[in-house]
Amino acid sequence: SPAVTATDTSEREWTYPETAKVEQTDDYHGTTVEDPYRWLEDDVRESTEVADWVAAQNEITFAYLETIPEREKIKKRLTSLWDYEKFGVPFREGGKIFYFRNDGLQNQSVLYAQDDLDSEPKLVIDPNTFSEDGTVALADVEISPDGRFAAMAIQDGGSDWRTVKVLDLETLEELDDKLEWVKFSSLAWAADSSGFYYSRFPATEEGEEFQSLNKNQKIYFHATGTGQDADKLVYARDDHPDWLLIPQISEDGRFLIIYSQVGSGGNQMAFLDLTREDAEAVFITEDFENEFGFVGNVGDKLIFRTNLDAPRGRLVEVDSNNPTRENWKELVSESEAVMRGASLVGNSLIATYLKDAYSQVHQFALDGAPIRKVELPGIGSVSGFGGKADSNESFYSYSSFNSPPTIYRFATDTGESTVFKTVKVDFDPADYVVKQVFFESKDGTRVPMFIAHRTGLQLNGDTPTLLYGYGGFKVALTPWFSISRMAWMEMGGIFALANIRGGGEYGD
Repeated sequence: SPAVTATDTSEREWTYPETAKVEQTDDYHGTTVEDPYRWLEDDVRESTEVADWVAAQNEITFAYLETIPEREKIKKRLTSLWDYEKFGVPFREGGKIFYFRNDGLQNQSVLYAQDDLDSEPKLVIDPNTFSEDGTVALADVEISPDGRFAAMAIQDGGSDWRTVKVLDLETLEELDDKLEWVKFSSLAWAADSSGFYYSRFPATEEGEEFQSLNKNQKIYFHATGTGQDADKLVYARDDHPDWLLIPQISEDGRFLIIYSQVGSGGNQMAFLDLTREDAEAVFITEDFENEFGFVGNVGDKLIFRTNLDAPRGRLVEVDSNNPTRENWKELVSESEAVMRGASLVGNSLIATYLKDAYSQVHQFALDGAPIRKVELPGIGSVSGFGGKADSNESFYSYSSFNSPPTIYRFATDTGESTVFKTVKVDFDPADYVVKQVFFESKDGTRVPMFIAHRTGLQLNGDTPTLLYGYGGFKVALTPWFSISRMAWMEMGGIFALANIRGGGEYGD
């Protein structure tokens, strides 16, 4: 029978589709659990029953949505708001400034380059041309230190597998280099731009492509202009086939940093001194209990961000000549805020924090002495703050519920932030207010919540309110810009974001 029956021109009787129940129970360690809807886990592309159920659900859903008189108006407004220019955080290589830009409604953002802050941008890579149907994407791109080449990780159809190619940035022509069997890998250029380090899995037998398990990943060095069969094996752990091995390289090219991971928890950290012949990897941690991130090096001294003995994060210095833990030096100690990132820029350390679930940024000297707190426009979220150790320039992006992402240039010597790229969206941020409140959970835990709405709106308990929360997997929810939420607030609604536990906004 049809899911929707019209009773007259203005009223409809909604009859929801039946959902069949099956006899399905499982015994989990002596506890019997019923699962009567197990059949809905079948692939909709293979199960006629599931496909019919989905079709019936869609029929009643869209029939109802079509009765909402405001729906077409909302659609037009959303389309108008979404069509605005968007920029990624810039970075410098080879003296040029690179950044991604989307003209508004492009499926994929395009990589551009500028010779300096005021010059005209030039198109470098347009992933929208990779395929006619838009299913081939640029998953990652790394520019060589001399600015001559781009290593491109190409993703087809949403797969985790990548094909790595090399683009000559002078001619904008691809070289013959083609690397296969790459997954869960970074691309780390050598300091002399002769090639890059990457990770790959063994090739599978013909007919078994993409069916193998993620085992025996190894780190290789690929010399630009050569075939993959000539790549040099740099590091492997045949004794631990389950380990994922991710390479990173220090800015001076001296140290190869090796991340080892199993699952989504912590990671091991090791380094390889590339200036020493037959050097072996030196581990600064032997387990996977904690998180480590490489920040940079000053000569022999390596700087890491870690939550070891500091659940909210700290910075430590490790002497590559004497790396045992008792010889580590703490540069920036744990604070009340959660350290989410750190970089070595302008001969200083820049650390980004979450304080009550929104961004704060602090700058320190190389010995850890505080320099300044970076002034941000308001309660929002930042990303970026990368750069070169000897450059006084860094870029970052700032956004909030009432502020689309704006790109700033930060001067590490003066602490001044200036706008590099700004966007125009058809609304006035001054017409909206963003604030934070705190409430108690049932066990007395103090929980933060953001509230955003039009200026002057009466909060009397009757105003339509969209309350959102998510807690899990250390995914912290911070104030970020959303077109759909902006449209909701523009219509007079309140948006509230509760930072329920699980996101790591206050550390472990």
